[in-house]
Amino acid sequence: MRRGLWSLAAGSLALLLMACEEIPQPEPPARPEPVAPQASIRPQPTEQSDNSLRTVRYYGRRQADLETQGLLRIDGGGPDTPFDADALAANFEEIVFYDEYTGGVGPRRSPSGHLRRWDVPVRVDVEFGASVPSQQRRNDAAQIANFASRLGRITGHPVMRAQTDVNFHVLVMGEDDRTQLTRRMRELAPSMAEETLVFIREMPLTIECSVLAFSAPDNPYAYTKAIALIRAELPDLLRQSCVHEEIAQGLGPANDSPDARPSIFNDDDEFALLTNHDEMLLKMLYDPRLSIGMTAAEARPIVRIIARELTGQVL
Repeated sequence: MRRGLWSLAAGSLALLLMACEEIPQPEPPARPEPVAPQASIRPQPTEQSDNSLRTVRYYGRRQADLETQGLLRIDGGGPDTPFDADALAANFEEIVFYDEYTGGVGPRRSPSGHLRRWDVPVRVDVEFGASVPSQQRRNDAAQIANFASRLGRITGHPVMRAQTDVNFHVLVMGEDDRTQLTRRMRELAPSMAEETLVFIREMPLTIECSVLAFSAPDNPYAYTKAIALIRAELPDLLRQSCVHEEIAQGLGPANDSPDARPSIFNDDDEFALLTNHDEMLLKMLYDPRLSIGMTAAEARPIVRIIARELTGQVL
């Protein structure tokens, strides 16, 4: 997916940008025959700028093209996407312990070195740009609340919709909300570098959504705040896909892998929504046998055990 996670330490605000632009990937495994595209209805706000209308048309064509190719699947995986415990463990290590982008916006794969996740309850709220129509606001807010609850059940970690003491902010903003976005980002992350803010405000169309995760200086591997940015002009399925990937990725899985299937943590656009494979990754990440700051080498034997438990394979 053209998505991304930025991980920032609250003290230094050193930037790690991951998976936000499309890069060449190996040919994906064979897929099932294309399925008929699903209808996508997106209410349009009044008095949209020409730029916003062009953006709506661009993403409408993109979603239609992907669906015509049999991509953006919503079935969570099936008989055509088998994986075993070894594959699950390998994908976990690649997605949790590696960063696809680091030190700016250029593609560089590098080991993050340590397991990162939240150790405080995740309290999610959504804010909308002034251009976002009321019906879309209601639909998106309900969808985000339901997904947050689902993530809490999957991980066993408190994840919930909240309106007070919020530490995971989901901003649904459009092209006509750039001024509002800039102001809100400065309020939520006052120490953010100006160049980072400019990049966020002027994100190219190749980036549909992104998430920034922050940690405290005294514990750089424990997240304490996250901000997800989702383009309001995205059609329904692409927007829902962004909700799934950015909130899930904001919980800790920082990388994408071409080998992960069935998975949204993959740049090939095959799956739009969180899969059964991805649920297992999140269960593993928040398993109490793993701890924040653990290295890949330390985690590897434990991860192999958990992967076999989740897949029902004998040790």
